[in-house]
Amino acid sequence: MFARLALCSHLPSRIWQSNVCPVSIRAYSKANFPRPHGKSFAHRSELKQAKRIVVKLGSAVVTRDECGLALGRLASIVEQVAMLQNQGREMMIVTSGAVAFGKQRLRHEILLSQSVRQALHSGQNQLKEMSVPVLEARACAAAGQSGLMALYEAMFTQYSTCTAQILVTNLDFHDEQKRRNLNSTLHELLRMNIVPIINTNDAVVPPPVPNSDLQGVNVISIKDNDSLAARLAVEMKADLLIALSDVEGLYDSPPGTDDAKLIDIFYPGDQQSITYGTKSRVGIGGMEAKVKAALWALQGGTSVVIANGTHPKVTGHVITDIVDGKKVGTFFSEVKPAGPTVEQQTEMARHAGRALASLNPEQREEIICSLAELLTEKKDEILSANKRDMELAVSSGRLSQPLIDRLSLSTAKLNSLAIGLRQLAVSSRDSVGRVLRRTRVANNLELEQITVPIGVLLVIFESRPDCLPQVSALAIASGNALLLKGGKEASNTNKILHQLTQEALSIHGVTDAIQLVSTREDVEDLCRLDKMIDLIIPRGSSQLVRNIQRAAKGIPVLGHSEGVCHVYIDSDASIDKAIDVVRDSKCDYPAACNALETLLIHRDLLRTPIFDQIIDMLRTEHVKIHAGPRFASYLTFSPSEVKSLRTEYGDLECCIEVVDSMQDAVDHIHKYGSSHTDVIVTENEETAEQFLQQVDSACVFWNSSSRFADGYRFGLGAEVGISTARIHARGPVGLEGLLTTKWVLRGDGHTVADFSEQGSMKYLHENIRAIVTASGVREGTPTIPLSQLQQHSLALQGQHGQALAAALQPQQGQQAVFRFPAAVSLTGAGVPQQLQAIQVYPNTQSTSNSDSSPDISHTSTNSTGRSNLI
Repeated sequence: MFARLALCSHLPSRIWQSNVCPVSIRAYSKANFPRPHGKSFAHRSELKQAKRIVVKLGSAVVTRDECGLALGRLASIVEQVAMLQNQGREMMIVTSGAVAFGKQRLRHEILLSQSVRQALHSGQNQLKEMSVPVLEARACAAAGQSGLMALYEAMFTQYSTCTAQILVTNLDFHDEQKRRNLNSTLHELLRMNIVPIINTNDAVVPPPVPNSDLQGVNVISIKDNDSLAARLAVEMKADLLIALSDVEGLYDSPPGTDDAKLIDIFYPGDQQSITYGTKSRVGIGGMEAKVKAALWALQGGTSVVIANGTHPKVTGHVITDIVDGKKVGTFFSEVKPAGPTVEQQTEMARHAGRALASLNPEQREEIICSLAELLTEKKDEILSANKRDMELAVSSGRLSQPLIDRLSLSTAKLNSLAIGLRQLAVSSRDSVGRVLRRTRVANNLELEQITVPIGVLLVIFESRPDCLPQVSALAIASGNALLLKGGKEASNTNKILHQLTQEALSIHGVTDAIQLVSTREDVEDLCRLDKMIDLIIPRGSSQLVRNIQRAAKGIPVLGHSEGVCHVYIDSDASIDKAIDVVRDSKCDYPAACNALETLLIHRDLLRTPIFDQIIDMLRTEHVKIHAGPRFASYLTFSPSEVKSLRTEYGDLECCIEVVDSMQDAVDHIHKYGSSHTDVIVTENEETAEQFLQQVDSACVFWNSSSRFADGYRFGLGAEVGISTARIHARGPVGLEGLLTTKWVLRGDGHTVADFSEQGSMKYLHENIRAIVTASGVREGTPTIPLSQLQQHSLALQGQHGQALAAALQPQQGQQAVFRFPAAVSLTGAGVPQQLQAIQVYPNTQSTSNSDSSPDISHTSTNSTGRSNLI
């Protein structure tokens, strides 16, 4: 601080006009911002390179109403500008607000003066009739300039940042000498690390001339602060112009109207597609003026972003977010991307996804089987692309060994993928449109709850190209549209796998249902598409998942942030089982999220053969051991003590800790685990059942490896990930986790008034059960021929099977209705899978609970083929 103060005495006298102490002159390193001026940035990600930045504050940003300043917003903007200035950037502010601030001051003075005069001459009873005359804008500007500048000075002083005020008019740009003087002054201020605050000199400028914004490429009339900011940015060769207003950015039609969409990137020549609304509530500009000024600056080599500076949730970081390249507001670019934007990809996926959902099950099954065939037919092309990714990953040295292992594909992996996809294809036949519940609300008024796709899924994955066909197949089976965002380390492999996926989709004309996002959008930007994406599924490191969970404030996230899985070796454990389970859980695939990370040992097993053999096995497998606090206390020379009991190593490392009992192990898991997968190894069935019941994790196993926590191993065919959430889906998420439901009501002119006290109808709320007819079963599943049901009905054991066999013998023209006291299904050896899906429901409306025999009745059908009984 004393060094800064000492410098003040050596600065030229003209600097003291800023009325705040200037900070030290900074020698900027060109290495931080190497880009020469002359051409605007092509992509948002390049905005991080911007060195010289102009921030334009519109009247709606600076003011909180027609007169009065928004002090909170100004304070947050000043903080961001000062922070960027301290990073070595050169910041300039073009501000509005002088007229509003002056109007507030003059109104206050006028009202005060009127109240004094009227109190002296007219009495208190006439004070209510005071009125404020119309205030002339130039007078307001003259009264407000000094107060506005004093406010900026006070705010910037808090960050040891100096400011200087510059008032300009059109003549300062049109007169060559004045223009050179202005240019020289601004450069000198920037050189000395001072933030120039520029405004039009509204106290002397004439009224703006309509339609005089643009007078050619090299001239722009200073009509308002939008045109001033554009002219100043080009004159000073600024890299970036940030124009803050009271709207999110540029819309294709006036904000607030139906179907108005925020434009992410605006290109010259797109003006014809824009419909402008009215100007802002204050100021003399408007969105049309901003667009004209932005395009003029863009032609001069300055990049432009128009964004909202009034939103309370984003104002505190809107400027820094823009400079960081985040998707905020509308970015003006001269370079159109070769492919569609991510917003366009999402719209394409949603449209094609609805067509995918409308296909019949056999068509979706055919697409998945085709993809499985392509994985084996094109394996050489896939492995070649994967080899290029592996070579780049190894040469770059940026990926850890676990990530490189996940990146690798092999013939065996592709064959396993193909098998899983075929399994999924068969099991998904009745996934979409399956009736979960059917209720007769009243006569001729039937309600159904059926399964439907969620909508548009966004799956973000790292270093796992095999994830792409798995997730794609699940999306196809469930009728969901899909956006895929893979890591750049697997770009070649992802590209060929996506091409094969689209080739399979093209069989039935739904190629666009699955999109691979290859643009430069950050993950955080994708998470902001809350009006376009229905569910986000992250597949990757715990850090990736946590980042997505924080960023996706308006979109549900399905997944787990960590896989801290435990194996507890009980005092009654089998030596052989314990060694096998621990070895497989840790060493089969250490990078997997379901791999063992913490091994819990019962205290009684210390210094016993089972403990020694487990330690020897881990050493043989080259597993690095970290000692938990209690385990370390038992050892004279212990391994390195663990830094945290919540660590997910993802490698050949694990923590060993000692517990006193099964209950102690459960408490440890609840305190340090991630609710993913936890295992007990014991021969004591009672202890095992207590563990299975008490542990609150997505997967809880007894005498089996934690590596079984996988959709393929569970028979789901494939999985999109493992969820540790409490709602929607938990554990390995397969096909069922990608479906939601909707309610379908079929009536005949029914109205709610019909069921009032004076109405003629009554609610029935009867559950409609499974019905066996001469043509098969009607229960929301594909029709099963009666002959197949008769052939396999005895697969049910005991009286249920016998009763069902009897029920399947209706006379001609009749149908059987069967209700069992407990829900049963057609299961057993040799029963086709589609028959196993049929559920026979209990008779919940039965008045007798003592009779366990099924309630079977026959009834004749009416002319429409529907049962009169049901």
